[in-house]
Amino acid sequence: MKIRKEEFGKLDANTVTAFTLENDHGVKVTSLDYGCTITKIITPDKSGNLENIVLGYDQLEGYVNNSAYFGCVVGRVAGRIGGAEFTLNGTSYSLAKNEKDNHLHGGIKGFDKAIWNAETEEKADEVIVRFSYLSPDGEEGYPGNLKMNVTYTLNNDNELTIHYEGISDETTLLNVTNHSYFNLSGDLKGDVLDHELTLKSDQYLELQENLLPTGEFADVEGTPFDFRQGRFIRSGVESDHPQNKLAGGGYDHPFVLNANRNEEIILRDSESGRQMVVETDEVGVVVYTSNQLAGEDEIYGVLPRKHLGICLETQGLPDAVHHANFPSWVLEKEKPYSSVTTFKFGTMG
Repeated sequence: MKIRKEEFGKLDANTVTAFTLENDHGVKVTSLDYGCTITKIITPDKSGNLENIVLGYDQLEGYVNNSAYFGCVVGRVAGRIGGAEFTLNGTSYSLAKNEKDNHLHGGIKGFDKAIWNAETEEKADEVIVRFSYLSPDGEEGYPGNLKMNVTYTLNNDNELTIHYEGISDETTLLNVTNHSYFNLSGDLKGDVLDHELTLKSDQYLELQENLLPTGEFADVEGTPFDFRQGRFIRSGVESDHPQNKLAGGGYDHPFVLNANRNEEIILRDSESGRQMVVETDEVGVVVYTSNQLAGEDEIYGVLPRKHLGICLETQGLPDAVHHANFPSWVLEKEKPYSSVTTFKFGTMG
């Protein structure tokens, strides 16, 4: 087990540092103190070849200039808040509008654009990088001084655990996730259309044209949204289902998980033989199949295109502040917030 630190770039007067966690099996996770951004995850395929399985950039400028949120932690609130406003305890708050009239992924300068403090720890069976950030009262419109910690831990069982912690001196909103785009082919040799996803989920959230939830829970039974027995991503991309077409050809949908910490999310790629099992204590996961991915900035030598990656964003349900029937992501004053998601990397049996 070891940790490597190196300069990744400079932003104004600040040096951005990359931290690479490596276990005894050659699995590596590299992240930046800029946005807690995961830039690479190196894992073996069925033949033992070690390759990268996430989308990202070789240069800091890609992360600063691109709006795809590759690998970063998004917050204070992941997803969209309709109208960029909400009411809390009788007080109305206006948020930064960064997607037409809506607020997306924490705003113009959310957690993904902040430089976090970092410290590392090496143990016999795990290596750790801890990021911390103070989001001041009023940042992007949110109330309360919020102290955040994000901890990445890699162990010798090839598990990456992300632990989010927060505490605020005023009641506020908090719903964070990591926005990594996975591609198990290795080094972006293909797209994710023939990746197979399994979800322990009986319901998903129906979306409006602006990709905000309607508030309706839809049953997955008999639809391209039924991943309970496994389903190829291609089936949704090629589907005529109105919800798949609305999302741009694929998925950009929140799913309600009916299990936690019990192999509730499994992603597989039969060609490489790679498998990733995701376990979380969150109520849902947003599945996004990069339907809007485009641009001219190369992603590790590959031009961006639709369906090059898949995001599995474990989190509370989007726009919950406007839907009383969704689990709340109101964080009460001085009450600790904690959320844990684990990614286990392996090969198909």
